[in-house]
Amino acid sequence: MNVQLFTTPSTYEYLFFYIYIFILGTCLGSFFLLLGQRIPRGEDIVKKRSHCENCNHALAFWELIPLFSYILLKGKCRNCHEKIGFVYIGFECLSGILFTSTAFLLKTTNETLVAWTLLSLLLIITVTDITAQKIPNKILLPFCILAIIERFAVQQLNPWWFAPAGFAVGFGVLLLLALLSKGGMAGGDIKLFAVLGIVLGPIYIMITLVLASILALVYSIGELIIKKKLRKHIPFGPFIAIGSWLVYCYATGQFNDAFLLFFGSKI
Repeated sequence: MNVQLFTTPSTYEYLFFYIYIFILGTCLGSFFLLLGQRIPRGEDIVKKRSHCENCNHALAFWELIPLFSYILLKGKCRNCHEKIGFVYIGFECLSGILFTSTAFLLKTTNETLVAWTLLSLLLIITVTDITAQKIPNKILLPFCILAIIERFAVQQLNPWWFAPAGFAVGFGVLLLLALLSKGGMAGGDIKLFAVLGIVLGPIYIMITLVLASILALVYSIGELIIKKKLRKHIPFGPFIAIGSWLVYCYATGQFNDAFLLFFGSKI
């Protein structure tokens, strides 16, 4: 009787591939945090070295390794011993998990590239809107160009004209809301919806608007109940990010198939 002592090489290849994607995702998450913090402040991304936000101590290369450096430094700056916010390691982990799960569910098809691009945009604008209440053009313009290229040359929507129609609907509806609310909708949100419209199409971009608004309303009510007061301005970007990603996952059949397969087997 033959006994198989080891798993097949293909299993190891898949394992190492997804480990690599997770590591890449955490590195990108760290970079997205840097972009999200520096671009709204007008700081140089390339020339200015990464530093401690408290003492401006320039970080060595081994202090910049996602997850590992946080654990090695015990969550504190090596120079001033100020605690490093857990949000850093949490954001890196979230980015790694999202990139890896997307590659696993979409099986590295052409749509995977679109999904990763969308994820990158959503993660960056979440940081910029929370930290600076801005969604800068320097972020939106490159992603707009990428979205156009990907939706026309990599993985088209069906029908193909859904991409330009989504752009028009996303921009037009948000612009109309901004005019009717007399400034209640920020310019960054309007342009963000235009870019998302290219990826999602006209129908799903409208669903995204409704879902993001509901999420923002629920959050506002919860904050009002807990803190007994309501902030004058609540960043809409994070809710757009959550809403558009949920809608995108629903619109992409592979996510639904995996969801039904996993939870269906549990019932």
